[in-house]
Amino acid sequence: MAEKVVKLEIGTVYQKVANGNYYFRYQINGQRKAISLKTKNQKEAVNKAKKLVPVANATSTDVISAHVKQARGLAVGKRTLPLSNAWEVYSHHPERATPATVSEQHSYKATLGEFIKFVDNDAMNIGDITSELTDKFAQHLREQDYAVDTHNRKIRRLKKIFEVLKDYRENDNPFQARVLYRKEREEQSCSIRRLSFDHKQERQLLEVLENDYYRVKNKPEIRVIYYLGMFTGQRLKDCVLLQWNRVDLNRRKIWVKQFKTGKEVTIPIAPKLLEILIHAKTWKKDHYVCPNVAKRYNRIDKNGKNTGNNLVGTDVMRVVRWIGLETSVAVPGRKRKVTVYGFHSLRHSFASHCAEAGIPKAVVLSILGANSEIVDKHYTHIGDEAQEKAIQSLFGDDNTEPERQELRNLANTLSIDEIKTILNNIKK
Repeated sequence: MAEKVVKLEIGTVYQKVANGNYYFRYQINGQRKAISLKTKNQKEAVNKAKKLVPVANATSTDVISAHVKQARGLAVGKRTLPLSNAWEVYSHHPERATPATVSEQHSYKATLGEFIKFVDNDAMNIGDITSELTDKFAQHLREQDYAVDTHNRKIRRLKKIFEVLKDYRENDNPFQARVLYRKEREEQSCSIRRLSFDHKQERQLLEVLENDYYRVKNKPEIRVIYYLGMFTGQRLKDCVLLQWNRVDLNRRKIWVKQFKTGKEVTIPIAPKLLEILIHAKTWKKDHYVCPNVAKRYNRIDKNGKNTGNNLVGTDVMRVVRWIGLETSVAVPGRKRKVTVYGFHSLRHSFASHCAEAGIPKAVVLSILGANSEIVDKHYTHIGDEAQEKAIQSLFGDDNTEPERQELRNLANTLSIDEIKTILNNIKK
């Protein structure tokens, strides 16, 4: 359904379809005319239409002709911009995307470069890019063995870039079509997923971190980070960059403002974690709980891109391999391997252990700090057990029903004291 018509002194501004371009409708010599304003922004459309009002007031063919040229100028008077200069213009535009990380900013540039390489003509103007060409590019991406999410991120980046550069185009954004995106169900056949550590594996992790035979850079601090992940369920970055002003050892509380979500959570300090943090206090030299690892994590290259996070990530994954687990596996149809075990597995383990202990889901969410699919997955397992019990109670079990009936008959013939004696003997 189209949006409400905006009436001007002469003529009206309207949309033919919702979210479509605006049009300016007016009359000349009793005949109705309509001109596309080539914009979906209502305010911009109204300003353009006001410049065309003289057309409706024109009294001669010459004046009408002059104003028609002006009207056409709105559509065809676009400036040209070759693909080779697109990034330079986009990166200085006030409406450009402002990702939270330098890495994602570089990804925008890299994705545009990937598209330009596919076009194989960097002299082509932005305005000449058609939906047919972008569709071919999407098909090209499908052949590159990217994950569905990776594919869709590339399309979204290009959509944003062309949206910002709309002043150099006559037509709509060529990257807005839904057919360019892939659907999640395309990867339904992929059963590989992130796994959680069980209690035995967690004990093994802590044991190798105590064993001098195994070596990793800043090992004492890496050990603290593992304890934080294991007993708080927080992400790697939140554990690595935890600061002492967010830790209260007397009240046994940790406050974390999560880097990914911006949410702040409060977590009680478990006794084992408290012991580790008290020891960590002995090496305090700045505001970070793990100062050396934090410094390594915050390392950036000459372009401002964070490179230290990968270094620390590699250190952490090494510990997982020490206990004999493969951290990632190859998956058909994907370029990169899929991670199955890593530091994030501790977050899964935390949710799993809470579910096993019967801790309410809302409490776990308040600690993990998100409407996490991790929590849903592990609490579904608890529901599965209840479902199995429900089915058994509904339909019974032919192998156990005779024994149940025998117990009922026995219960009807014995006194309470006799039943208690039998139960006490079973316990012994």
